[in-house]
Amino acid sequence: MSAEERNPAEEAREALRAARAGASGEPAEGSADALAQGAAPEVRPGEVARAALRAAVAARREEEAVPEEAGAGPDELPAPAAPQEAPAAPRPGDAAREALRAARLEADRAERRPRTTTRRPAPAPAEDRSAHAQAARDMRNFLSTAFRMPDTADDDPGAGTRPRTDTPRPPAEHAPTPPPPATTPTRTPDHPAPPHRPSSMASPHRDSELRRTFPPFAPRPEPQDFATTWWGQAWVDALEHTALDANRLARGRGYADAGHVDAITVTPGLVLAYVRGSRPRPYRVQLRLRRLSDEDWERLLAAAVDSPADIAALLDKELPHTLADLGLPLLPGPGDLIPQCSCPDSGRPCKHAAALCYQTARLLDADPFVLLLLRGRGERELLDTLSRRSAASAARAAGERGPAAQPGVRASEALAGRPLPPLPAPRPAPAHPEAPPAYPAAPGGPDPFALDQLATDAAARAHALLTTGRDPVGGLTLWQDAVRLAAARPGSGLTAATRSLYATLAAAVGRTPAELARAVAAWRQGGLAGLAVLEEPWDPPAGRFDRARPLLLAADLPAFRPWRNHLTHPAGHAQLRLGRDGLWYAYESEPGQEDWWPRGAPDLDPVSALTTLDIPDAL
Repeated sequence: MSAEERNPAEEAREALRAARAGASGEPAEGSADALAQGAAPEVRPGEVARAALRAAVAARREEEAVPEEAGAGPDELPAPAAPQEAPAAPRPGDAAREALRAARLEADRAERRPRTTTRRPAPAPAEDRSAHAQAARDMRNFLSTAFRMPDTADDDPGAGTRPRTDTPRPPAEHAPTPPPPATTPTRTPDHPAPPHRPSSMASPHRDSELRRTFPPFAPRPEPQDFATTWWGQAWVDALEHTALDANRLARGRGYADAGHVDAITVTPGLVLAYVRGSRPRPYRVQLRLRRLSDEDWERLLAAAVDSPADIAALLDKELPHTLADLGLPLLPGPGDLIPQCSCPDSGRPCKHAAALCYQTARLLDADPFVLLLLRGRGERELLDTLSRRSAASAARAAGERGPAAQPGVRASEALAGRPLPPLPAPRPAPAHPEAPPAYPAAPGGPDPFALDQLATDAAARAHALLTTGRDPVGGLTLWQDAVRLAAARPGSGLTAATRSLYATLAAAVGRTPAELARAVAAWRQGGLAGLAVLEEPWDPPAGRFDRARPLLLAADLPAFRPWRNHLTHPAGHAQLRLGRDGLWYAYESEPGQEDWWPRGAPDLDPVSALTTLDIPDAL
């Protein structure tokens, strides 16, 4: 191929090969540099493209120039040749681009790295870009304050937002630094935090005998001692003698003074609180302490019971030295406090655990029962046990001493030869017995109606004994007394109100309720004598019983059939019975049946006793 037929792209490729060969120290075959022994400088694809562009432009200009023969004029120009399909000459820009592509492909093949072509996305409209940017900013602000403890400003519209109390941690290497939240500025010595306290994360509603929640302490403007009592100082010593880094303790004291410790929850063997640190979300901090065994508690309680002064000191919120000197691990020693924090700091203790330890010392100063709760027993349980054992010990000691001899004079000696005054006159008896009190009904208790019956009967018997000097029912049998009690109940017959009473009394004496009802009717007719007339037939002497039949005949009544002390109507529905008291008692029955029931009132005249019946055909 001649030099005229070579296009600029091929020349550019040739120049690129020559340049790469020169850069590697191996001259390209057929190139001018192959004869040279020195190394050619490295040629970049852009320079090759620019050289090809210059060569293409120069060739284009030479082709457009009109060649002039030496000594030839315008009229001597050669005749134009026949028209042919001549190829169009490439433009300089196309040649340069082709050279640049060739150079890049050669560079990619040399480095053995495939070239990937990515299309850049079309730019979004300005409105969409602004909306996406605003959404991204809102999400960053939300995530930066998502775990920050709530401030009192949320409840008080006029209050400001509590700033963060520590400098944020530096960002990781090669990571973009997020913008700080607008509502949580960094605290500096020139701008201290305002006195607004965040809401507590504790749950005091869950408190019990073995769980106590204490509100957070207010920030202190000046550093002060965290313990003023000897037992509180022992707690602080147990912390400071174990710590390996004094700087962490200093930062923990600063956190405690600034009020970074939230409400403290104390349970047996555990102190729990949330402490605000450098991050928006507070850290969960625990302090563990071994609980006393049952044997240790027995020794401690026995020592306290033997010394009333120790009990008085505990009631005054003081911890006596004698209880701590028993050889028991009541107060923590170095290494007894086991901290645990959710922060990434591996120090023991970290600054957050140290802050909780210092605030716990303030709790122990105010109430030593917090220390006893940490060791396993609540305040109420301890005080109840101490009071019970103290009373038992005092009673046991008094029993061992025995009663003390008291000086005095025997009563018989003091009253000897001394006349007794006369007894006062008895008060007059009431006109009638009073009504008994009402007895409420209780499930599983006695029947209030039965209690009322017994109380009423006792009052009546007491009144009779007081006024007459004798008990009217003292000589009654069990059956007679049951009949009397049933007859005292208002009503007649086996009604719904008396059915239960009759059934109970009849079962007690071995009778049926019907027999008891018949006996009640006889008792109401004539009392104990009427009951005897019902149940005890007898043979009356001649005289009065024999004169009763003529009196009935004189009253235009039929002749009654006699049997022992009974006179029965011929129709069999009426009867007269003579009692031992000389009175006639009328009875009634269904005709043809021997089912006699007392009726009416007794009378000395048989005709009058019979006419009191409310039966028309009785006469």
